[in-house]
Amino acid sequence: MHGKVDLAKSKGLKKSEIRQLNRLLTQRIPADKILTIELADSVAELSNSIGQPVSLVVNRRGHVVNVTVGQPSDVNMPELRGVRVGPGRLCGHRIIHTHLSKGNSGDAKNGPNKESLQCLARNRLDLLAQIEVNPEGTFSRSRGEQAKMADVIHIAHLLPGRDSEGKIWKLLQPETARRAQEEDFEALITALEDEFRKVAPGLPVAEGEERAVLVGLVTDGENSWQVEDDLDELAQLGRTAGATICERLTQTRPQPDPRFFLGSGKVQELALMVQEMGANLVIVDQELTANQQRTLEEVVGVKVIDRTELILDIFAQRALTREGKLQVELAQLKYLLPRLIGKGLTLSRLGGGIATRGPGETKLEIDRRRIRERINSLEKETERIRSHRETQRRRRNDDNLPVVALTGYTNSGKSTLLNALTKSNAVVEDKLFATLDPTTRRTTLPDHSPVLLTDTVGFIKKLPTSLVAAFRATLEEVAVADVLIHVVDASHPNVSEHIASVYDVLSELGAVDKPLITVLNKADLVRKEDLTFLVAQVPSPVIVSATKRVGLGSLLTIIQDVLQEVCPKRQKFSA
Repeated sequence: MHGKVDLAKSKGLKKSEIRQLNRLLTQRIPADKILTIELADSVAELSNSIGQPVSLVVNRRGHVVNVTVGQPSDVNMPELRGVRVGPGRLCGHRIIHTHLSKGNSGDAKNGPNKESLQCLARNRLDLLAQIEVNPEGTFSRSRGEQAKMADVIHIAHLLPGRDSEGKIWKLLQPETARRAQEEDFEALITALEDEFRKVAPGLPVAEGEERAVLVGLVTDGENSWQVEDDLDELAQLGRTAGATICERLTQTRPQPDPRFFLGSGKVQELALMVQEMGANLVIVDQELTANQQRTLEEVVGVKVIDRTELILDIFAQRALTREGKLQVELAQLKYLLPRLIGKGLTLSRLGGGIATRGPGETKLEIDRRRIRERINSLEKETERIRSHRETQRRRRNDDNLPVVALTGYTNSGKSTLLNALTKSNAVVEDKLFATLDPTTRRTTLPDHSPVLLTDTVGFIKKLPTSLVAAFRATLEEVAVADVLIHVVDASHPNVSEHIASVYDVLSELGAVDKPLITVLNKADLVRKEDLTFLVAQVPSPVIVSATKRVGLGSLLTIIQDVLQEVCPKRQKFSA
C-alpha cells in the first residue's frame, strides 16, 4: 500500500522527524480496531516533538494512506476531496489526528473543534479520532506501563439526521487509548451505514445523470411558504434543464452569509446531504456572488449554480435561431466575466515589444480581455438585430398592420393560444421557457381585417437583469406592440404572484401603459368562484381555454374593439 506524507505546512522539520513521519505510513491497524495504543503513542510523541498537530488518513483495511502535518481540514487527498459515495454509505476513510493540549488546563475535555467536525461532515468520513497529547507524559515502559503521552481519545461520527440539539454528528465519551483500542470499528461502521441506508432514498445515480439539491433562504421580510413556492418553481426549472431533483434545504437567517450564502453549520449539513443523496449538483434559488459560489463548491465538493445560471442553461438549450443563440451567449458571457478566477503569475504570458516585459499578462487577464472583446462584438450584433427589427416594424407600419403581442408568465399557454388563434403549429411543451425565439403569425379578426400576433419569451420571478438586457432586442416586440395580451395561467396556485412579476418586467421595458387585455387561460381547470375572483382583479379580463378552444371568439372581438380605438386607420382592411 503506497501512502503519502504531506509536508506543505511543515517548514523547519529535521530529517529525522521527516523519517518518523514516513515510518507512520508503514503502520497498520487491525481491520476491527479504530486505532492501537502503539499508533496513538507514536503519533502523540512525534506531534509533541515537532510542536504541530499530525493527521493520519486510514482506510478500512487499516492502512495509513496519508500523513499530514496539520489539522484534518489541511488534509489534501483526492480520495477525500469531492469523493462520490452511494446513498447510505460513508467514504471508507477515517482521520486520526493529534491535538496539542495547553498544559493541564482542561483542553482535553473540549474534543474536536468546529473545523475538524466540519471536515468529518464534508468528506463523509467513517469517523474522526482526536488524540489529546499530554506534554508531561512519560515514555518509560518499566514495570509494563504504557506511555501516557496519548492522554485522551475523542471519537466523533456522523448521524443519519439531526439529534435533539440539531447536530449532524455525535461525540462519544472521551476514552483512554486502551479503551479506544477495544472498540469494534467494523461493528460501529456496519451499524452506522445500516442506519444511513434506512433514511437514504436508495436511488442509484445513472451515467451522466445530474442529481440536484435545491437550496433556499428565508430572509427578513419573507415567509417560509413563499420560499417553498419559489423552490417548487426552481424544481420545475431544474427538471426543464434535465436534472433530477432529489432533495431541498432551507435556512432562516436575517440575510445571506457574505462567504457561504448559508450559515457555516448549514453548509456542512448541505455537504452531508449531497453525499447522502448521491447528488452532483447544488442549485441555489438566488443569485450568488463569485466568492459565495466558489467557497460553496470548495465545501460541498460538487458543482454549485444559482437561479440565473440555471435559467441561462435552459435558454441555451432552447435557442434555435442565430438571433437567440447570440443573445444567450451575450447573457452568459456577462454572467461569467466577474466569476473568472486565475492562478496568479504561474499562468502569465509574455508579449513582444514595449510595455509587455516583466511578469507579462496572466491567463486570467487574457481570458477577461477576450470575453470583453466578445461581449462588445455581440452587443454590436445585437444592435444590428434591433435595427433589422426596426426596419420590419416600419414596413408593418407602412402597411398599417397592427401588432398584438402575447406576453405573460412562462408556461402560461401563450404558444398554445397563438396556435389556436392563427391555426399555426408553433412548438408547445409543458415546460418552462419552451418558447425562446419570438414567433409572429397573421390572423383575421371578426371584421375580416388582418392582425399580427407575436408570441414572446415568457417571464419569471427574479428574472435576471442580465437576461432582460441581453434580450432587449427581442423583448422590444412587447414594447412597440399596439396591444398587449397578458396570458395568465388561472389554474396556478400562485397566479397573483405571477401577475405581479409580469407587471414588474413590463414596467422595466416601459410597456406598462400600453392597452392590455388579460386572458385567464386554462379556465377549464379552475373553479367558477376562483374565476370570478380573478376577473375582478385584472384589467379587461377574458376567460379562455386555449386547449379546449373556449372563449377564442370573445377574445378576437375584444382585440378588434381595442384596436378600433388604438389604430383607427386599420379600417381600410375591413371587408
